Amino acid sequence: MGVIFKHWKKDVGGATAIEYSLIAAGIALAIAVFIFAFGEELYAFFDYLTGALSGEA
Repeated sequence: MGVIFKHWKKDVGGATAIEYSLIAAGIALAIAVFIFAFGEELYAFFDYLTGALSGEA
């Protein structure tokens, strides 16, 4: 039984996966907050940019 616990104690592969998933969740949350805060301005900018590139401006 002690051998099983020693092997389990040394295994840190799951911790690395959890860390990467927390980082990914943090990045996704930051992107969502940014889009929520600046969504209208981004839409207006890309709408202007599309018009300028198509020659409508």
